[in-house]
Amino acid sequence: MNDNFADETPKKDLSFVLALCGLLLFTLMGVGIDFDEFSQHREINIPTAYFYFVFLIDALMVASLVFIYFFRKFAVYTFPAFVVIHFLTHNYFLSTFLYTDVTNMFLYVSLGLFVIIPKWQFFK
Repeated sequence: MNDNFADETPKKDLSFVLALCGLLLFTLMGVGIDFDEFSQHREINIPTAYFYFVFLIDALMVASLVFIYFFRKFAVYTFPAFVVIHFLTHNYFLSTFLYTDVTNMFLYVSLGLFVIIPKWQFFK
């Protein structure tokens, strides 16, 4: 039997909440960049259809963080996937390198997984 993290409880401690808040902060910073681009899309000739896709990805990133808070395993996998899709979308269509997405992935791998892995037994 594996006794790793046997003393963990399903209680959401401060480090878990702060890690998710940090991820949410950088996700919302990316959403702010998308809104800024949307407000200028006519001047810089970005098709409107692009924003339907990118705002959908933004919403899915935020939803994944909410589901991580409620201990859902699929969200642990979908959040980084959506961040990478968001990054690649910006890089391909607009040739922009989003440091918010890179920082978000760094935070997810460094801080996020340090608080998610000990609580993995409580994820459904």
